[in-house]
Amino acid sequence: MRSQDSSRRLIRRRVWAITAVALCLFTGGVTLAQVVPPLTGSQDPMQSQDTRPLPKWVIDDLRKMRNYPDQPPIIPHSIDGYQLSVNTNRCLSCHKRELTEGSGAPMISVTHYMNREGQMLADVSPRRYFCTACHVPQADVKPLVPNMFKDMSELGFQPAGSEQ
Repeated sequence: MRSQDSSRRLIRRRVWAITAVALCLFTGGVTLAQVVPPLTGSQDPMQSQDTRPLPKWVIDDLRKMRNYPDQPPIIPHSIDGYQLSVNTNRCLSCHKRELTEGSGAPMISVTHYMNREGQMLADVSPRRYFCTACHVPQADVKPLVPNMFKDMSELGFQPAGSEQ
């Protein structure tokens, strides 16, 4: 008799635990759906519609302020027609360490000449060879969601050692 009572209690606990987990997952999913803004717009995704024109690239050749530490710099010029393959990397024809004096382009970071163990290499590391994996051109478009980012300097933080 006692074994039946304990097995019933065990089954009830499992049912309650499964119900609680399901409820948490359901309410969490609903909450997340309410918090995350839709990025696709209000049109029916299955309906045929005219495509928007491609955005214009920002090609002013001006270096842009980075939005966060360690952000890869954006490409401030057109890269249309650039060949980037295993055998050819047109970016390196201007940005490689030995060629920057003649081209006037900024040299790629010394981290691009390091392997995973931090040892310096004579040439660009194979894992940093495909530039557009991290660096992208900037399009002149309105952001999909508003950017609320504030730099530390805007929040009133002072560098260490600066007394007021």
